[in-house]
Amino acid sequence: MTEASAPITQDVATIKRKLPEGGPINLVGLTREGLRDALVTMGTPEKQARMRAGQIWQWIYQKGVRSFEDMTNLAKQYRADLAEHFVVQVPEVVTKQVSEDGTRKYLVRIAGGHEVEVVYIPETDRGTLCISSQVGCTLTCSFCHTGTQKLVRNLTPGEIVGQIMLARDDLGEWPKPGRNPNDESRLLSNIVLMGMGEPLYNFEGVRDAMNIAMDPEGISLSRRRITLSTSGVVPEIARTADEIGCMLAVSFHATTDEVRDKLVPINKKWPIAELLNALREYPKATNSERITFEYVMLDGVNDSDADAHRLVDLIRGIPAKINLIPFNEWPGAPYKRSSNNRIRRFADIVYDAGYSSPVRKPRGEDIMAACGQLKSETQRERKSRAQIAAETGSAG
Repeated sequence: MTEASAPITQDVATIKRKLPEGGPINLVGLTREGLRDALVTMGTPEKQARMRAGQIWQWIYQKGVRSFEDMTNLAKQYRADLAEHFVVQVPEVVTKQVSEDGTRKYLVRIAGGHEVEVVYIPETDRGTLCISSQVGCTLTCSFCHTGTQKLVRNLTPGEIVGQIMLARDDLGEWPKPGRNPNDESRLLSNIVLMGMGEPLYNFEGVRDAMNIAMDPEGISLSRRRITLSTSGVVPEIARTADEIGCMLAVSFHATTDEVRDKLVPINKKWPIAELLNALREYPKATNSERITFEYVMLDGVNDSDADAHRLVDLIRGIPAKINLIPFNEWPGAPYKRSSNNRIRRFADIVYDAGYSSPVRKPRGEDIMAACGQLKSETQRERKSRAQIAAETGSAG
């Protein structure tokens, strides 16, 4: 693992090193055990620490409270002690843009001055938050502008779960007194790990953050309302089922190794046959919990009738649905979106073979918030079009 990709964690050893120096530790992102150990390190008696951790956990994740002074079921002196040693802090929202279709895009600043983007997509029956797991990306998928931005580092669990918290801040949906905190009709009802980065290259950070999000005494999202999207990090797929248990999506995008090697270069390490074998063995793959195959529609590249027939042959035996994604263009992009007629024809072939084949409606295109566009507009503001074209290998 390179220095750039090494996870930044807030483990107990870190807490023990920092506390004597007086530096406040952010409690957001600590596991329950990590929070308990932090309180013990501060001086909380062992016999009380688990109860205190549970109380603080509920204040942070169930009620959205950031000030220890507001944690009114804790003694006043204890609250003062907490404030001396700890903070409850989420990433800073630098800018917020709202699309004509209601999509919200947040540019978020994290430790070190780095920035990522988070997108909230409102729909009639749900509200989905697309969150990031890394600053930049190491995969260099050729159709994805996010992939042209070099990997800087993994996000910490606190920076990942903090994206959920800041979105709930903006939506004003922390439960009011008397409101059921587990209300499933809330505005932010679903999470997709489809933002910047490959989640399975930051497995521990993503796992800890999602376990916080699913905790019934906190944000309390069902595991079936969380979807992790991977480009195919095969060794971590079974581990995802065991340690996270959420829904799985795969950035598939091609039906031959020759084409997928170009579109999704990780395929050179774990080719299609190896990836599909791992998916067939995925313990959560059932008819009620299908694996989602994401398939971006690129004109003349992967959208032929032969591709559609090959796709259904490849996935046969895997409980699955196919999400067809019209390509979202960005400055200097080397591909074009398939025509509506071609997408419909492809969808019909998949559907006739017995698979659900919804065509994803592009959302937030006017604010560059659509799939594959994250940080595109921000980057463009800081670079010339010629620079972006040079980076993507396009004549622009």
